[in-house]
Amino acid sequence: MEITLGPLSAIPPGEGRAFAVGEERIAVFVARDGRVFATQATCPHRGGPLADGLLGGCTLICPLHTQKFNVETGEALNGGEGLRTYPVRVSATDQILVRIEEDGG
Repeated sequence: MEITLGPLSAIPPGEGRAFAVGEERIAVFVARDGRVFATQATCPHRGGPLADGLLGGCTLICPLHTQKFNVETGEALNGGEGLRTYPVRVSATDQILVRIEEDGG
């Protein structure tokens, strides 16, 4: 299922914002080059608010303990558990759309 989160203009380039989507919290990031990424909203290591982290290119740094992640793949760049990522796109009307997989059973 694809969910509309809001206008792309709500997230300045180089920053992230957290959204509640049902029972899930998702962080959406807009890179300075205009690419958009979506991941789980909290760090799997210490629960840090990832939307408040530092984004450089595809690298996100957790604000609590400097754990680094690739926001495109979810990979933990200095070891440990990675992030769940979500397919995200921007519509023709500049709305952020994220795809959430519905549980099959």
